[in-house]
Amino acid sequence: MATTTLIKGARSTRSTIALKLLMAASGIVFILFVLVHMYGNLKAFSGEMAYNEYAEHLRTFGEPYLPYGGLLWILRVVLLGSLIAHVGAAVALSMRAHAQRPVKYAVKKNKASSLSSRTMRWGGVSLLVFIIWHLLHFTIVKINVGTGGQAAEITENPYRLLVNSFLPEQWWMVAIYLFAMLALAFHLHHGTFSAIQTLGFTNTAESRARARVAGWVVAIVIAGGFSLVPLFTVFGVIS
Repeated sequence: MATTTLIKGARSTRSTIALKLLMAASGIVFILFVLVHMYGNLKAFSGEMAYNEYAEHLRTFGEPYLPYGGLLWILRVVLLGSLIAHVGAAVALSMRAHAQRPVKYAVKKNKASSLSSRTMRWGGVSLLVFIIWHLLHFTIVKINVGTGGQAAEITENPYRLLVNSFLPEQWWMVAIYLFAMLALAFHLHHGTFSAIQTLGFTNTAESRARARVAGWVVAIVIAGGFSLVPLFTVFGVIS
């Protein structure tokens, strides 16, 4: 009986480690993607021509070996698979943690945990909702929030659609975007640290401190970079 229990426990431990590795790997995919995506967004500072050329280059990349838009479809498939893996692993790990501790603590032990770790779950949900809206807004439907219509001269022009979304009249769009970037910063901070920890690079106090710094660097660079475009647009620098 004890042997059976040990075997089940060992399998459960290996499964948990596999889920954490899956979360780390899919998280790294997302970090690399949002870093490149942020770089593309910053093309808006170079003007309409440079931004639209970059957007078109993403669709023609790899021709004739890839069809028009082939790279984007490859990215979409990889990102969708990573998203399913990331969310699925997170849900599975959360359910296991809850099953191991079905009764909540009388007093929450939050003193040792960071704000980013405590907001990881709801921050992830907020980001998922934002990603759905973001895809509808700029890719799938191309919603012109400025007029509420689908004017082709705006929706078919990536730069004009971007700028028109963050004009002063659309301050609420800027607020939504900045709130999402705050959630992204917290998620990236804790996620980067967790990925480094899962991969076994936090065995000492010094390495853990470096991992936390790395998390903040990734969070500030990416979330801060994304925030520049709506802020500089609403204040009229990008127009």
